[in-house]
Order: sequence, then C-alpha cells, then structure tokens
Amino acid sequence: MSSTAVQQTKDTFGKLFEFLIKNSFSFTVGVMCFVHAGLLLFMGITGVMPLFFFNILSVVVYIFCFILCRFRLIMPAYVSIILEVTIYTVISTYYVGLKCGTYCFLFSIIPIIIYFGSYLFKGSKRLSIAIMLLLNFVVFIALYLRFGNSEPIYDLAPAARLFLVFYSAFAMVFSVIFYNAMYIYMSEHEVTTLEQKNRQLSTDATEDALTSLLNRRGFLPLVDELMKDEGSSKFCVAFCDIDNFKHVNDSYGHEAGDEVLKHITLLIRKEMNGSEVCRWGGEEIVILMKDSDIEQARERMEHLRKSVEVTPTLFFNKVLYVTITIGVAQNNEIYKDPEDVIKTADRRMYYGKQHGKNVVVYEDNKD
Repeated sequence: MSSTAVQQTKDTFGKLFEFLIKNSFSFTVGVMCFVHAGLLLFMGITGVMPLFFFNILSVVVYIFCFILCRFRLIMPAYVSIILEVTIYTVISTYYVGLKCGTYCFLFSIIPIIIYFGSYLFKGSKRLSIAIMLLLNFVVFIALYLRFGNSEPIYDLAPAARLFLVFYSAFAMVFSVIFYNAMYIYMSEHEVTTLEQKNRQLSTDATEDALTSLLNRRGFLPLVDELMKDEGSSKFCVAFCDIDNFKHVNDSYGHEAGDEVLKHITLLIRKEMNGSEVCRWGGEEIVILMKDSDIEQARERMEHLRKSVEVTPTLFFNKVLYVTITIGVAQNNEIYKDPEDVIKTADRRMYYGKQHGKNVVVYEDNKD
C-alpha cells in the first residue's frame, strides 16, 4: 500500500473517530438499544417472556435516553444506562441462570462508567466513578454467590444458552475495545492539538502577523548567533524603510498600507532568497545577508530597490508605486551585540531619507 493510500486511510479513520467522539453518547445509547432489540427477539423466540417484556421496557428506556442526548442532558442518560444494565443483569440471571453469561453486561458498562464519568465528574467528584465500579463488582459477586449453583427458572437449550453466552461476551468485548480505542485516540488527539497550539504560540511569538516575517524576538537571536560564530562572522544587515508610507495610509487608508507592506514582503522574499527577513516595526524591514561582504550586499540591495521602484502594488482599482530607502552595514569586531550593527544600518538609512530617499547607503557620510 502506497504512503498516499495509508495517509488517506488514516484520515478516514481520524474523521470517523472525531465523529464518534462528538456523538459518543448518542452512539452508545443507539448500540445499547440495538443490543436489547436483539435480546428482545431472542427471548421471544426462546419463550422467556418476562425477559421479552423487560427488553421492550429497555428499548423504550434507550429511546428516551437518545432524546435526552439530543437535548444534551447527559447525566440522566448516563445514570439510566448504568441502572438499566445493572437491573437487567440481575433479572436475566434470575430467570436464565449464571451459565448464560448475561453477567457480562455488567463488565460491558465498566468502560462506559469510566469514559463518560471522566467527562461528567471533575475533581473530587470523580470518586463517584470508583464507587460505581466497586458497586458493579459487588453486584457480580452477589450474583455469583446467589445463583452460582442454582437452577434457572428457564432452562434454555444448550444451543440457545451458547448463543446468549457469545452474544453477552461480544457486547463486553466490543465495549472494552471500542471505548479504549476512543480514549487512546482522544488522548493522542489532545496531545497533538496541544503540540500544535504550542508550535503556533512559538510561531506567533517570533513572527509578524501581517507579513509572516520574523519579528525582533525571532530575528535578533539569528544575528547574535552569527556574531558569536567566528567561522561565519562575515555578514551584512540592511535596514529598509518604505518612503512616504504615511502618505499611502492617509491617502488610501490603512488597508492599502497593509497591501503595500505585504507586496514588498513578497518582493523581498523573492529577491533575497536565503536571507533572513524581519519586520522591525511599522514600515521598517531588516534583512540579514549571510556570507556577504558590503559590496555584495550593496549590489543586492540596489537590485531590490529597483525592483520595488518598478513593481506597483495593486489595490482594488488603484496602482500604487512606492520606493524604499536602504541602509547597509557589515559586521566587524567593533560591534558587540546584534543591535549595534542594526543601528549602523538604521543610521545610514536615515541619512538616505534626509538626502533624497529611494537610495542605498552603505557607508557613513561626513556631512
């Protein structure tokens, strides 16, 4: 089976389990109703009329429980299931004997007690689950002591007795397997969901929401790592600022400004493949160029500047042309922390702003 087929199978089972988890109580009630419908038919055929009529009552109980589930009244339905199964087990053992195996129904509700009890009871109230499990065991012991050597009121034929044993055992095994599978899937799903949330929180903490660029928190450690790595100390930082960005916002609205930012972000990602890009704040973008000297960085920034200049942002029926001013600085031994080299690039960018804009400044000027 190919990996695609395996993944599709996993996705199908995942969707099925998610559906069952969301509708687990209704599904449980439906299965219990189906089980008693089968018992009703069996008791009618074998002539055990008291249990025939009791199974009619059980079916009615589960129909009522299903209605309760539709109205999200889970606790009354939960209690009704436990009482019905316990009472039915006692009465059926009384009529057809312990050897018919109907005591298995007691064990079939153990996973139900635990699975739904964990949902319904919180904190110290979960002691109720342990009490119900203990009472379940006490009922079984009482049945075994009372009817272990007693002759049943209805002595079923061996084939009918064997069928009832298998039917009851199947209900027990199905319940154990099904609810354990549900619990395992739900636990793994919760772990996966928590991991995804943690990854998202980590991403949110280091990425800008609008542009998906790194923010300062995500960017500065990368620069710091390069500065501490003597073998990779050659790098440049470019500080970019969109020219007249306030005019764009004032003239066309902040949505237009956002579109301009996203558009320039896409251009930078395309032109600066392999570089780390950060939205420093507002319309300021910082680029980290690894293994680049100042001349290489200047050429790349000049190419980027021209690309931004000739590539407009389309905003509804408007065509918006903007330019960027860029300051570039190369790392050297005088810089002690990441913000030192970034401040140098920022100062050069500011000089470019004061002297015409839409330029790349890569060295300090004396004026």
